[in-house]
Amino acid sequence: MSSSNVSTAKQSTAFYFPLIFKNSLLKLSLGVTCVLSLSACQPSPTDDTANNNDNKAQDSSYLQNITPERAQTIEALAGVPMQQLARFDAQEIKQGGDTGISITTSESYSKPSSNITASRKGSFFIGNAFFRQPWVVAPASTDSRDGLGALFNVAACQSCHIKDGRGHAPTRSDDDADSLLIRLAMPATTEAQRQTLKDSLIEKVVPPMYGGQLQDRGVQGVPAEARIVVQWSDNPVTFADGHVETLRAPTFNLTKPGYGPFDDALMVSPRVALPMIGLGLLEQIPDDDIKKQAINANEANSDISGKFNMVMDPQTGKVALGRFGWKAGQTKLITQNQSAFNEDMGLTSNIRPHESCMPAQTACVNATTGADEQGNGKPPVEVNDEVAKFVEFYTRNLAVPHRRNAEDKLVLAGKKRFYDMGCQSCHTPRYQLPKTDDDHLEQHGQVIYPYTDLLLHDMGDGLADRTIAGKLPSKDLQVEFLANSYEWRTPALWGIGLTQTVDPQATFLHDGRARTLMEAVLWHGGEAEKQKQKVLKLDKQGRSELNAFLKSL
Repeated sequence: MSSSNVSTAKQSTAFYFPLIFKNSLLKLSLGVTCVLSLSACQPSPTDDTANNNDNKAQDSSYLQNITPERAQTIEALAGVPMQQLARFDAQEIKQGGDTGISITTSESYSKPSSNITASRKGSFFIGNAFFRQPWVVAPASTDSRDGLGALFNVAACQSCHIKDGRGHAPTRSDDDADSLLIRLAMPATTEAQRQTLKDSLIEKVVPPMYGGQLQDRGVQGVPAEARIVVQWSDNPVTFADGHVETLRAPTFNLTKPGYGPFDDALMVSPRVALPMIGLGLLEQIPDDDIKKQAINANEANSDISGKFNMVMDPQTGKVALGRFGWKAGQTKLITQNQSAFNEDMGLTSNIRPHESCMPAQTACVNATTGADEQGNGKPPVEVNDEVAKFVEFYTRNLAVPHRRNAEDKLVLAGKKRFYDMGCQSCHTPRYQLPKTDDDHLEQHGQVIYPYTDLLLHDMGDGLADRTIAGKLPSKDLQVEFLANSYEWRTPALWGIGLTQTVDPQATFLHDGRARTLMEAVLWHGGEAEKQKQKVLKLDKQGRSELNAFLKSL
């Protein structure tokens, strides 16, 4: 079922000293000087003015790399001025608001919202059981958990989201791709296809023999679609001070095709599993708050041109705002979950009632299913509505860990660099959630710090998906509703510092290529190219500060 990336510039780090401490140092200095010269004890009329100007310069430096319009939007969403966001903010320690937890172990991503009531907690743990335990091939005695496949990637949600965290790409040719999958799309070739894509009436043009997602496993008698093999090459990057960071670049190959050769024009999109924390909070951000952050590419002084994805909601049959997944291709958690059940595990539900087989895959089409009658005119399915609701409740209420060391001087210096660079242009820090007319009680009215705008951004050629032949697709080819191969949704940064505490194998970016947060930053390109170039000017101290801030999230 089916991080991130940030950047900053080298600036003065003096801002993190409290003003009282700075003034105390000044008075101490003047007192010592008095012993040597009485004239030195007379305060200069320009001293206070100079100090005030210096503080103002430090306070406004974070505005140099974002447009005034963007700054106003961020402040409006946050409900506080930018200078409060850029400095120590005690409220930010609770990144997930009152839902958050203070656990810093391998279980940091797996706990329920801390404000959940005892009467609702049972639903969380039932959902957890369906999320963790494997489904089995039908028919089976475990009637509520059979129907796996016939084509699938994994047998349990937890196999992708290890301890509810990020996935990773295979590191060797003989590794299984349990927490990574491959999405597939073909270029539109007719005007009718192009128009339906433009109108978000279809997600993509799917390859007729393989469908929209490669499934690398099959039940007995059903050939898998292919095997995923990854090759890695080193890509050294040099900082201004001579420090070298070695990135690794992946080449993804699909071997042993089970249903005929792949078309050279096939567009291939590897994606690792995203962390599960805070999804219910992201779901509560109003559509308008996301849409208003989209930036016109022609806006003066703007290199950022985020756009929102509009997608066909399979539950309502209407086009709606996308916010979940690497390309914001899902509207809400219930559709995200049931799409993952269907495509990752081959399980049907009322939202996705058809088996994940292409018509030409006859062995898959004819395989035994675990579908049970639902009554009320609903089709037989393998994941009934009751199970789906339990899993939805579980995925909505996985708590966000509190920040650590948020008041540390090194962390605060790194935070200032983050803001000075303009990283908040995409990684929107703070939202105030409304109280809505639903039962999402834990999320109502929370103030959260996810560091994402949930928009799509062109991240450059380096992070763009390729065709099966290794070529860059044209930017006018849509691969997931309105998103092209170069565009990725800004991932949330909350909890990112605990990623490898939860799972030491976890990696960053959409295809798991980045082993560290700095590697993830250095892969930024496209709209974030300027930020990356500023990061490359950081010295050892600057790199330590930036890393400390990211690790604190």
